[in-house]
Amino acid sequence: DQGHRDGGWVMLQNIHLMPGWCSDLEKRLDTYAAENSHLSFRLFLSSDPSLGIPIGILERSIKLTNEPPQGLQANLRRSFALFSKEDFDERDSKIKAILFGLCHFHSLMIERKKFGPLGYNKTYPFSSGDLRDSSLVLYNYLEGSTAVKIPWEDLRYIFGEIMYGGHIVDDWDREVCRKYLHFFMQDELLDEKDLVPYASGKLVWNAPGPGPHEKYVEHIDHMHQAESPLFFGMHTNAEIGFRTAQCHRIFETLLLLQPRTSSNGDGAKDSSITHHGEEMCSEVLDEVRDMNFQTEETSRQLTEEEKGPYQFVFLQECDCMNGLVCEMIRGLNELQMGFRGELTMSENMEQLADAMQNEALPTTWVKLGFPSTRPLRSWLVNLKDRASQLEDWVADPMSVPKVVDLSRLFSPQSFLTAIKQVCCQEQHKQQQQQQM
Repeated sequence: DQGHRDGGWVMLQNIHLMPGWCSDLEKRLDTYAAENSHLSFRLFLSSDPSLGIPIGILERSIKLTNEPPQGLQANLRRSFALFSKEDFDERDSKIKAILFGLCHFHSLMIERKKFGPLGYNKTYPFSSGDLRDSSLVLYNYLEGSTAVKIPWEDLRYIFGEIMYGGHIVDDWDREVCRKYLHFFMQDELLDEKDLVPYASGKLVWNAPGPGPHEKYVEHIDHMHQAESPLFFGMHTNAEIGFRTAQCHRIFETLLLLQPRTSSNGDGAKDSSITHHGEEMCSEVLDEVRDMNFQTEETSRQLTEEEKGPYQFVFLQECDCMNGLVCEMIRGLNELQMGFRGELTMSENMEQLADAMQNEALPTTWVKLGFPSTRPLRSWLVNLKDRASQLEDWVADPMSVPKVVDLSRLFSPQSFLTAIKQVCCQEQHKQQQQQQM
């Protein structure tokens, strides 16, 4: 209120942590606008990407984003820019070498996520704050120390288990972090060490020798093949999946930018694109309308003795299929009513309509369905094949089909577990002793 009256500048950080309070902030800003705030009054807000920020605040704001740059070289340049020239030149040559290696490690940890599941099993919020805090630990450890030997083991533990490891929750991802630090944090780092981890000489990029700040900047600018997976200790084929996903995102964006209607020479609207969405909606609905598995009736037909591991697996698969198909039928029926003007098009209906027009999978179907990267038509054919396999079992629930396609199950692991359970029952062994 004081800034609103006297023309001060106010900074509110991390407002995404209080989405409920953001509604009160929006009302307060509406009040300020009605009362004509001081001409010098400014309000700065910071936030992570969030759906809890009201639209009113976003519409009246000038939005700026700060994201890591694309590419290893750009990330390394930005990481090294965190340290001023004056401060860097005052440091000891050992600290300079280790700090440059730490910047390179930080860039690898950030840029590795572009490889998707090949990079990390989960997504981690590594930031420049991790690099800054790690550098402070480095200064405290080495400056003023009379020890001749650098405590590499301590530095690796602090960087890998606390600073960066504090974000990591997957054991294999933590092992990747440890391997990187074990490669970089060694005495060889002080003597122009090769900074390409585990490349076996296929690619070489040495650390710069001791020198001023400009020498390190120039060394970064002359970095060659910076986008090669070899820089990450990965096979060159790892780039195939990354580039393929990149192309998919580009073309998906181009599809979203296409106009939903076009004009003919007379100025009238041609709704061919919308008509294609309506046809696709009707086509999908006709395919799945009759897909329904009476799991309760099938379950009642089986006695408790007849229900074995295989029966439970297939009943679970039928329930998953019913849940997906019911959601598809419900959404498509609502969408058809929206096309006819009988219902107001909601946000979910518009997303479903866009998916039908682009022949892509809607988000709600992906959540309830099976993992797949197929386009809509191919996905629909695969869905019918899965339903056909379940129909074969429903026709005779006491027997298991002679051929079971694991790729057509929602949870293939559950069927493998059922095989182990049946084998244990027949051989009177503990399940832990069975391996597949």
